[in-house]
Amino acid sequence: MAVRRAAWRVTHRCVGDYAPADLDRSAHVSLAQRILQMEESPTLAVSAKAKALKAAGEPVIGFGAGEPDFATPDHIVEAAQRAATDPTNHRYTPSSGLPALREAIAADTAASSGMELGAENVVVSNGGKHALYNIFMALIDPGDEVLVPAPYWVSYPEQIRLAQGVTVTVPTSKETGFRTSVEQLDALVTDRTKALVFVSPSNPTGAVYPADEVAAIGEWAARRGLWVITDEIYRHLVYGEARFSSLPAVAPAAAERTIITSGVAKTYAMTGWRVGWAVGPAEFIAGIGKLQSQVTSNVSNVAQEAALAALTGPQEPVAEMRETFDRRRRLALEGLARIDGVEVSEPEGAFYVFPSFENFLGGEVAGHRVDDTLQLAEVLLEEAKVALVPGEAFGAPGYVRLSYALGDDDIADGIARIGDLLARS
Repeated sequence: MAVRRAAWRVTHRCVGDYAPADLDRSAHVSLAQRILQMEESPTLAVSAKAKALKAAGEPVIGFGAGEPDFATPDHIVEAAQRAATDPTNHRYTPSSGLPALREAIAADTAASSGMELGAENVVVSNGGKHALYNIFMALIDPGDEVLVPAPYWVSYPEQIRLAQGVTVTVPTSKETGFRTSVEQLDALVTDRTKALVFVSPSNPTGAVYPADEVAAIGEWAARRGLWVITDEIYRHLVYGEARFSSLPAVAPAAAERTIITSGVAKTYAMTGWRVGWAVGPAEFIAGIGKLQSQVTSNVSNVAQEAALAALTGPQEPVAEMRETFDRRRRLALEGLARIDGVEVSEPEGAFYVFPSFENFLGGEVAGHRVDDTLQLAEVLLEEAKVALVPGEAFGAPGYVRLSYALGDDDIADGIARIGDLLARS
């Protein structure tokens, strides 16, 4: 019996305890190929490592987290507290979301997209990441190709692979403002192309597409008969002269094949509450609802009530957070611009800056050979106690992503540490 218990512990320990190379197919482990081929989220991994080092007493400054450092606004928390005392919320509710929240999401999305929407066009999911997973699973058949401009958010290719689709990367660069074009997209279309992932503002680059470019891409997708999955999670976080444009608002011809995904995480500092959504044609949304009914059922009712309060309550906290992010954005840009050899473009949205460190690759940094930003990130964490996410995670080798969703002093100190280390190399 003791032997069997030990074997069970080895067989079923957490996947994160070992790499795929450690898996012996002759042993008891029998993880499916979809898991063996899957990459762990590098942004979450970097954040977790930074937090672990900090907890161990290391003076680590973490630029890896993709979440606001603010507390959720009081009126939202209070709505959740009231909801927790209501026995109605102690029971199962419709798997696609609370009707009042779905109506509020429909109204909010209609205001920015110009579409006529109702609750039947909305599914509430366990965060924006879950909403995207649902979309890909409901839309993609084996072998379908999805155009994904790079740099991209780390989970798009992995989720497309899980749906047995094929990611077709559309490369962009700082020279193009990290934006793609109709000509570039059209050159990559095949008879297997089914959808385009369109993101503005962008994670990781902070790029925001002007309205005319959004319209051109939307109209092109409509002519090609393609679906557009547009991720609007950062739409309220836009700075300077840049303006957010919802694709179906400026390209109405694409609306009938557009699926919008968003959530409360970034705008209302609610990453831990796990409420996101998908908005689209009623028939497609019904398919997602069917999928979700078999996989997760309803999102936490208390979190849904909090999300309802976020959408329908005071919006002043959003403006205050945006103003703070804008100040931090400029602080990060100023700090990076002082480092000789670092090239950085000004982000216009979200809360990330995406500088190029290509000039430091192929040599030594702090006595370590550095050939890519994966190695550079390791050296910066070890020697400067600064955690950031290498560009390889986003399909952009040579770059790194720094989140400026942390305090002003940490931003200044962290970037100064990077500069000091590189200057000594």
